[in-house]
Amino acid sequence: MQINELISPKRITHAMPATSKKRLLEKISALLHEDEPELDETAAFQSLIERERLGSTGIGNGVALPHGRLKGLTKAVGAFAILEQEMDYDAVDRKPVKMVFALLVPENADEEHLKILAQLAGIFSKQEMREKLLHARNDKEIYDCLTG
Repeated sequence: MQINELISPKRITHAMPATSKKRLLEKISALLHEDEPELDETAAFQSLIERERLGSTGIGNGVALPHGRLKGLTKAVGAFAILEQEMDYDAVDRKPVKMVFALLVPENADEEHLKILAQLAGIFSKQEMREKLLHARNDKEIYDCLTG
């Protein structure tokens, strides 16, 4: 699956304020709802927070990939945010998080879910990509970087 099939320019932000992991997941759930009116924002938050309780989705290098499954969702949906301030996220490398890519998939999309997560982890493992994203000046530049 291509990144442009997961996100839209409306589901990207380059300066998301967040004071805690819970608040971040609330805000990213609202962002996931943009351009996806049938997506229930509250259910999205519940899915992300439940998954986070199993263990941190902070994958290291300043990146978190919160993800979850959502009943009634017909396709995978993503949102991306660069945070205004780095925050502690209990990442595997114990470093703060600055970038967050949230992913929701249909309830029974096991294989697709794993493939997309692996693809995203590969993208964000590249230092050059992370630097490009952090230096983007606006949401359009971030979208172009992710989908280019």
